[in-house]
Amino acid sequence: MRVIGGTLGGRRLVAAQGHHTRPTTDRVREALFSRLDSRYDLAAGMVLDVFAGTGALAIEAVSRGATGAVCIESDRNALAALRRNLDALGLKERIQVVAADFREALSAQARSGARFAGVLLDPPYASDMAQETLRLIDSLHLLIEGGWAVAEVGKRQSAPERIGSLARRRQDVYGDTRLLLYECGGTSGAEQADR
Repeated sequence: MRVIGGTLGGRRLVAAQGHHTRPTTDRVREALFSRLDSRYDLAAGMVLDVFAGTGALAIEAVSRGATGAVCIESDRNALAALRRNLDALGLKERIQVVAADFREALSAQARSGARFAGVLLDPPYASDMAQETLRLIDSLHLLIEGGWAVAEVGKRQSAPERIGSLARRRQDVYGDTRLLLYECGGTSGAEQADR
């Protein structure tokens, strides 16, 4: 694994040991950030990375201009890899690690008044945690108006066009992965592109 673009482009990332995490492939990360770069200003604020794993998505966002990130992860092996990556890249000051269950961590972020320009989430494919997490993010008002949320799910998983104030704007399929792009306060009428 490596950072795809931005100021840290080309730098290598440590992968988590074990089989509990599934890192986002370089190809999918490149497609995801190409899509985000074309639609949004990544430098508009902080990014939240839920089910952060090794932190590859948050690190990519910061490398491409996000002001900082919060990574939520509960797996011990993934946390070890995440912290090693932040140390190696000198990002401990810009990326905060929250070692907790995602529900507790999201509630704590809301209580602290945190609001994010974007959310990245990559839950286990064989679960409905993507929709649950998006509902929670919406109900806790963790996204700024016009903010975005990208969920990485299995290609056979369906996704509603709306989740509260989040409107699905696009979905793309890359191999076994479906990327779902939602926008806070967006109107209905999602674009569709399967690859």
